[in-house]
Amino acid sequence: MARIHFLATFVFLAFAASFAFASDPSPLQDFCVAINDTKDGVFVNGKFCKDPKLATENDFFFPGLNIARNTSNPVGSVVTPANVAQIPGLNTLGISLVRIDYAPYGGLNPPHTHPRATEILTVLEGTLYVGFVTSNPDNRLITKVLNAGDVFVFPVGLIHFQFNVGKTKASAIGALSSQNPGVITITNAVFGSTPPIRSDVLAKAFQVDKNLVDYLQKQFWYDNN
Repeated sequence: MARIHFLATFVFLAFAASFAFASDPSPLQDFCVAINDTKDGVFVNGKFCKDPKLATENDFFFPGLNIARNTSNPVGSVVTPANVAQIPGLNTLGISLVRIDYAPYGGLNPPHTHPRATEILTVLEGTLYVGFVTSNPDNRLITKVLNAGDVFVFPVGLIHFQFNVGKTKASAIGALSSQNPGVITITNAVFGSTPPIRSDVLAKAFQVDKNLVDYLQKQFWYDNN
């Protein structure tokens, strides 16, 4: 009976552990360069892999992350990703980068989440007001003003943002613990979904007049990613 009890406990803990680990799985080979051609590939973790013998240096390379991007858009920021879509050799390696450029006087990377990754942000230049909100029921806002060389961490799945509070342009590099972290920009998802969420649902959720929801849903919600 004791052995059965132990076995049942072990099986329960094994299932619990399988749900607890939300990051990308560890690779079982040196690399698995992603390809779109399914004819000769092996499907691994959302991507097909080319024959390792056919891998080249370009599969692990992405140029130009030092180049500032044009921030002339409604939110005043632009995100340049370097994930598995740009670097096929990242497939199964569980990591990626982004460069974020912010316009002076209020360039904003709007509140968003990464459902599959923790992010660690390093400021290259400028001054950023950054923060994240903890989960229910506390919903505590944790913020910091960062300058060049400062580092800040946004835990996986939590809503976070960066805002340029300086008079000059700003830029930062974010490292993420997934080859494809995903991004959900809150305003886009709530007010710009396709098809739209029913306005009476959002009016009750936000405790506002339905006409205000109708107005917000008619706006153009820019995606800076």
